[in-house]
Amino acid sequence: WSEDRFNEIVKETSTFIKKVGYNPKSVAFVPISGWHGDNMLEESANMPWYKGWTKETKAGGVKGKTLLDAIDAIEPPVRPSDKPLRLPLQDVYKIGGIGTVPVGRVETGIIKAGMVVTFAPSNVTTEVKSVEMHHEQLEQGNPGDNVGFNVKNVSVKDIRRGNVAS
Repeated sequence: WSEDRFNEIVKETSTFIKKVGYNPKSVAFVPISGWHGDNMLEESANMPWYKGWTKETKAGGVKGKTLLDAIDAIEPPVRPSDKPLRLPLQDVYKIGGIGTVPVGRVETGIIKAGMVVTFAPSNVTTEVKSVEMHHEQLEQGNPGDNVGFNVKNVSVKDIRRGNVAS
């Protein structure tokens, strides 16, 4: 529970965070002991020198004392559903009775039945028949969703892993 050691770790970590392109002021540094539960859920009496953390967010400054406070202060990522569809294919399956099913994660935009999509770089254009996630039919696939979608009149040979649906 050394304040000097904590400050040393904060300094080293901040330098690294800056190198990889993040702002250290947007990170909460919390001295914890998982062994004793210090500053995990409740403030610890074992670190009287620790006054809490502050971090910058898009909404302004946020303050807290514990690891739980820091986790609660994490902002969920923005889901860019207003942008054009970009869906890199992770795999393409041929399912008997259904047809060709490309699978991938929606990065931006949305995908839904009836849409016309083009696969780059093969330049194959087709209509989406249906969209599924975890074997359940979806109205639409949103950014962050791993989906499989059934396409009309496309062979497994025409599209492959690495193609991008747009």
